[in-house]
Amino acid sequence: MKGIILAGGSGSRMYPISQVYSKQLTLIYDKPLIYYPLSVLMLGGIKEILIISNEETIPSYQKLFKDGSNLGLSIEYVVQSAPNGIAEAFILGDKFIGNDSVTLILGDNIFYGNLDFFYKGIKNNSGATVFGYRVNDPERYGVVEFDKDGKALSIEEKPQNPKSKFAVPGLYIYNNEVVNISKNLKPSSRGELEITDVNTTYLTKGKLRVEKIGRGLAWLDTGTPESLLQASNFFGTIEDRQGLKVACIEEIAYYMHFISKEQFKEVIQLMPKCQYKNYLENILADAE
Repeated sequence: MKGIILAGGSGSRMYPISQVYSKQLTLIYDKPLIYYPLSVLMLGGIKEILIISNEETIPSYQKLFKDGSNLGLSIEYVVQSAPNGIAEAFILGDKFIGNDSVTLILGDNIFYGNLDFFYKGIKNNSGATVFGYRVNDPERYGVVEFDKDGKALSIEEKPQNPKSKFAVPGLYIYNNEVVNISKNLKPSSRGELEITDVNTTYLTKGKLRVEKIGRGLAWLDTGTPESLLQASNFFGTIEDRQGLKVACIEEIAYYMHFISKEQFKEVIQLMPKCQYKNYLENILADAE
């Protein structure tokens, strides 16, 4: 299984800060937003990761992560020249994906809590697996319609009259067919290759699984200044109360055994003096 983080988009809702840098580099409490989707892929055991973004932002990600080897990862980068839709990620990532299955996560989506639904999705996927999360404003998202037995009947992109309150979060698991499916899509009225059209194709073929996410998991779609602030306050409160960091990719790399204790020490030593380094030093001390 390989992983893609789509961290592109025009960021128009974040103007004027989007004139300076990508939304995914915005701080969520004490770390860049992109750490959160990256941490989800890592917790799923995914070590080969492609980051897709615009030409201006890719150098910033390369400076942040390099090739990922210090975390036991292999990170590659591809430029998306224009925001042509989520499904274009599979076309741009064709060479990276190769013959493998792939998980795509959007760079502004955060998942916090029990990730068993994701682990199960990876393990059991044979075609496409997406998730349904209950929201109050489903018209803002792709919406899943279910029959009385819980089977998915349809998926609509931002419908005016949603057929359910279950939105599809920006986390998708696909077999290798997704590349050819994406290549055969036609742009929507918005001029984009829609991920909903990919999911509908799998649904038509009888190869789409939609797993409802129950209580106990927070899905934060940080697409607006308000939601960014809410997310930052949310994680600041959690980390302050628990004394444990969320989406700390160095800690995850160590506990997932992507890197050894010696490599973990080296990662910490290269950091400047800061609270983040102090935290990791405490994690290391607790492990010894």
